[in-house]
Amino acid sequence: MLLRTILNTSHRMVYPFLSVFARGLGVDISTMSLLMTARSLIGATSPLFAPIADRRGRKFGMLAGVVIFTLGVGVVAIYPTFWTLAIALVLAMVGKYMFDPSMQAYFGDRIPYAQRGTALAVTEVAWSMAFIVGVPVMGFLIGRYGWSAPFPVLAVLGLVIFVVILRMIPSEDAHHEVTSNSRAGYRAVFTSMPALAGISIAMWASAGNELVNVIFGVWLEDSFGLKIAALAGASAVIGISELSGEGLVAFTTDRLGKPLALSIGLIGNALASILLPFIGQTQTGALIGLFLFYITFEYVLVSHIPLMTELVPSARATMLSVNVTGHALGRALGALLAAFIYQQFGFMFVALTAVLFNAAALLALRRMQKG
Repeated sequence: MLLRTILNTSHRMVYPFLSVFARGLGVDISTMSLLMTARSLIGATSPLFAPIADRRGRKFGMLAGVVIFTLGVGVVAIYPTFWTLAIALVLAMVGKYMFDPSMQAYFGDRIPYAQRGTALAVTEVAWSMAFIVGVPVMGFLIGRYGWSAPFPVLAVLGLVIFVVILRMIPSEDAHHEVTSNSRAGYRAVFTSMPALAGISIAMWASAGNELVNVIFGVWLEDSFGLKIAALAGASAVIGISELSGEGLVAFTTDRLGKPLALSIGLIGNALASILLPFIGQTQTGALIGLFLFYITFEYVLVSHIPLMTELVPSARATMLSVNVTGHALGRALGALLAAFIYQQFGFMFVALTAVLFNAAALLALRRMQKG
C-alpha cells in the first residue's frame, strides 16, 4: 500500500494541476486532455505485458513495472519539456499497469476469495493516500519550485520501491505455478462471457469517473478561482472520500457479496453525479459533491477487483491485466470527451454523461451474473 502510494501519486497529480502543467508548458487544456487520452490508450496495451507475471513470476512483473516507471519520471527530471512529460506519463502508466496486476495476482494466489475483498481494499488505500498525502506534497513542490519539481523526487522514490520489492518479495513462489503457454491464458479470458462483461464494467465505470477527474480542477478554478494550494486541498478532500470508500469495502464487500456491493456503488455514483452540479454552486458544496462522487466510485473500483480475481483463476494475472485494459479504454474515452463536453455544454452535461456510463456498467454487471 505504501509503495503503491508513490506510483499513484505520479498518476493522480496531473488531474488537479492540469491547468498548472498547461501554463508551465505553454499549451492549452485541450492539448493536455489529448495527452491524457494518449496516456490511457497506452495503458490499454497492458495485456501485452500480462503474461510476464504468469510466466516469469509475480516478483519479476512488479520489478519490471517499477523500472519502467522510474525511467519515465527520470526523463522529465533531466529534461523538462512537453514531450518528455508525454513520455513520462506514458511510461509511468505502462509501469503502473505492469506492477498492479502482478501485485494483485500475488495476493490473489495467497488469500482465500472470502477474505480477498478486505485484503485488496487495504492495498487500494494507496489511491486515497496519493490524494491525501502525495498530491499536496507535489503541490507544495510545484508552488515552490515550478511544474517539473515533483519528477526528481519521484525518480528517487522509484529506486526505493525497486530495492524494497527486491528484498521483500521471495524469489521462490510456492503459491504460483509458472505457466509457459500465454495463448491459453488469453483464450481463457476472451472466451469467458462473465470475464468480458466484467471488463466492460471497468470500462464504463472508469469512463464516467475520468470525465470528472479531468475536469474537476479546471471546474473549481473557473468557478471559484482556486489556486495551487487550494487545488491540493481539494485533492486531499477527494483522498479522504476514497479512503472512506476503501474502508467501506473492507468492512462490507465480503459480507454483502461482491456483485451486490458493486451494484450499490454504481447506483450511488450515478446519484452523486446528478447531485454534483446542483450542490456545486458554492466552494463548500462543490467539495461535498466531489466527496460523494469519489467515495462511491472507490466503492465500485475496490469491490470490482476481488470479483475479477476469481473469474479466470488459471490465468489470474492475464485476467487482471485485461481488466486494466478495460479501465484504460474507459479513461481514454472519458478524457477524450471531458474537455469537449465541458467547453461546449458546461459541467452539467459532464455529470449527466457520467450517469449514462454508470447505467451501462450496471447492465454489464447483470450480463455477467447471467453468465
